[in-house]
Amino acid sequence: MIMLLERQTQLEQLDGLLAEAARGRGSVVALSGEAGAGKTALVEAFVAGAAKATRILRSACEDLSIPDPLGPLYDLAREAQWAMPQAIDARQGQRLPLFSGALDVFETRTQPTLLVIEDLHWADDATLDFVRFLGRRIANTHILVLLTARTDRSEGQARVRRALGEIPSGNVARIDVPLLSEAAVLSLASAAGRDGDAIYRVTAGNAFFVTELLCADNEMTPPASVRDAVVARAERLSAGARSMLDAVSVFPRRADAWALQGLCGVASAGQLAECVSNGLLDDLGDGYAFRHEIARRAIEMMLTTSYRRLFNQRALSALLENGGVATARLVHHAVEAHNFEAVREFAPIAAREASRVGAHRDAAGYYEVALRQADTLPVEERAGLYEQYAFECHLIARIDEAIKAQEQARALQKALGNTLKEGDSLRWLSRFAYLLGDRPAADLFGAQAVALLEAVPASAELAMAYSNLSQLAMLAERLDETLSLGGRAIELAEQLDRQDVVCHALNNVGAAEQWLDLASSRLHLARSLEIALEQNFQEHAARAFTNCACGEINQLGYSQAQSFLDRGIDYCVDNDLATWRDYMRGVRAQLLLRQGYWNEAAAEALDVISNDQATALVRYPALVALVKLRLRRGDPSAEPLLAEMNRFLERGAELQRLLPYAAIVAEQAWLGEAEIAEALRLIDLAETLSPTRAMFAELASWRQILSAGSDAGDTAGMAAPYRMLLAGDWQGAAAVWADLNAPYERALALAQGDEPAQRAALEIFETLGAKPVASHVREIMRRNGVIRIARGPRQTTRANSAGLTQRQMEVLQLIERGFSNKRIAEHLTISPKTVDHHVSAVLGKLDAISRGEATAAARDSGLI
Repeated sequence: MIMLLERQTQLEQLDGLLAEAARGRGSVVALSGEAGAGKTALVEAFVAGAAKATRILRSACEDLSIPDPLGPLYDLAREAQWAMPQAIDARQGQRLPLFSGALDVFETRTQPTLLVIEDLHWADDATLDFVRFLGRRIANTHILVLLTARTDRSEGQARVRRALGEIPSGNVARIDVPLLSEAAVLSLASAAGRDGDAIYRVTAGNAFFVTELLCADNEMTPPASVRDAVVARAERLSAGARSMLDAVSVFPRRADAWALQGLCGVASAGQLAECVSNGLLDDLGDGYAFRHEIARRAIEMMLTTSYRRLFNQRALSALLENGGVATARLVHHAVEAHNFEAVREFAPIAAREASRVGAHRDAAGYYEVALRQADTLPVEERAGLYEQYAFECHLIARIDEAIKAQEQARALQKALGNTLKEGDSLRWLSRFAYLLGDRPAADLFGAQAVALLEAVPASAELAMAYSNLSQLAMLAERLDETLSLGGRAIELAEQLDRQDVVCHALNNVGAAEQWLDLASSRLHLARSLEIALEQNFQEHAARAFTNCACGEINQLGYSQAQSFLDRGIDYCVDNDLATWRDYMRGVRAQLLLRQGYWNEAAAEALDVISNDQATALVRYPALVALVKLRLRRGDPSAEPLLAEMNRFLERGAELQRLLPYAAIVAEQAWLGEAEIAEALRLIDLAETLSPTRAMFAELASWRQILSAGSDAGDTAGMAAPYRMLLAGDWQGAAAVWADLNAPYERALALAQGDEPAQRAALEIFETLGAKPVASHVREIMRRNGVIRIARGPRQTTRANSAGLTQRQMEVLQLIERGFSNKRIAEHLTISPKTVDHHVSAVLGKLDAISRGEATAAARDSGLI
């Protein structure tokens, strides 16, 4: 019980959450603390004291070199007597039906269910997606999901934090497991007759370390580290038991009893018993485990290289005798044993298994391991590994690696004389180059692919190469070319019964038709999405969601666009499609900005921009939203982001990228922050590239604002508010924007009207926090002879009314921009602890309980 000191508050919180689950209000709770803080001891105490009617299913993640895809779900399924392999086969590897089936198995309305997943920081992506899935659907169940995770700065912990952040806040609770206080350590030491001050100095209250020192020999000076304490206890074992302990140490998490017997023979039972009696191992009934991963790692790290390889080879041999062992465990031991033949055999299998359940990051990891030892494989097999690795890399936004791998595959296929595969490699290189933002290379590779494939009999590869060129044409707004190439792709793909190619080409055709025949466009896009979802074509589905949403935004169908984006982003999260997820989040940020939800838009866009893995192409929609927002707020940090947009355009000025960039520069010019001549040059360039006048509508209105009296040109087919503005009907345009809930655009229309309209525009700009825009409108009104123009309260006056200091105002403004405490500290060059104090003060003075509420209160009171 010594580990449960100072844990009563946490136990009461857990009891309360379980009671809520019993009443049909399920949730996810995450216990977090440093390694050795006592998370597992807290779980054990909670489980032991849980209501007798509670159904308890337990699992944990393992510290494997590459995680076992859905390993914890397999554990939970075994305890629930649910056949996971058969469930996966029945659902053809599709994760959403699999996760839904798991939820049905775990939910019983007759009793609460406690699902435990420990050490989530070692989880694979598919397991994290399962946690997200549960978190979004758990509110009306009788399930409590109990997670444990470390609070270190590892990549695993960061992924856990992101996963929990994507669960609705009302469905997730976080409980900190702090270090033991000095008083607690002194109390424990006193009871054991030890020097509590010395123990606390060494351990800083780490519960596992404290326990190890209290159980160590009664030395005058305690060991300097956990490792020293564990090793000192291990040295007291007999030679046979110590060798057994070394053998167990190469098994992450636990070693099955049958595996140890196969590894060490009949003498293993006595040796294991000695390890258990000395407090180094726990007897789990059907297996053995170290009392903590810290202890296992301490013993494992003591092994020489030769012994570590020897014990891992023995472990591999023992596991191979049992047919039910996860392939991921076989790969782990094969890698550690340097058994390269086994790596070549099992790593590709593990990669395919991971990919099948959507764990693309882990699949890429397994292919990477396999390719390190692939030199002796036949050329055709090696080329296939490179192709599969490239595909997985591109799904997780590692485009540079994808290109390198695909180039290797192409060279090998060319050496084999396999024209179909070489042509398909060129087509993939075209796609990857486009994702990297290299439009010229994308066009070149795409044309080379078609030329090569047209020289051999018609094939599915040629159909897909046509569709790729159709897509590139669509992205460049070459509408006739899109329809022609897309039609050829569909015709050939239907002859060959290749629904994946049909799905891809329909998407291209539908996206292009939005400017020509809206009804046909929606029909073709809907059919593309339907095929993708039915056939589990995951990337095609993500692309269809994206183009459906963008098409609706272009047609000002904001509610429909919102639906497509929400569904699409959820789909990408569930299927580990990071590239498409982040792209759609950038588009959603633009939509939020247009609807007046500026703080939400900033937060959404910043999340994408802060992702180091996002490519320039993926970042672009988020950049558009963030640059517009910062420009309108007068934030100088918009400039470097605008420069990034310009650098992207220099690599190939596609119209869909040029249009928002030109609109931003035009807005800058209107505000006096850019040259009008440059803005008009960009507008003219966009006009020459626009295949229809409808696409040019927004820029046409900006040209009229910047160059009064300019010819509006043909406005047929333009969206109603733009057409009205160009005809001088600012009232009608403002009314349409109001109906669409687009306050900024409404205010821009009103600003072109009479004095009452301009006063209304000024009020809207002030409410939104568009200070430079409001100042510009005031200047226009003054030039027009308007008097008694509302100035808006001085910021210092507003700050004083809330009692905020100058520094607190600075912090509030950064909170509004979506900065984390860490980023605020870096921006203001103060410590994170000082930021914590300032944030708490701001929340208190604004009577807010969250950052979002504080921002809303500040807006309502005119502070920002």
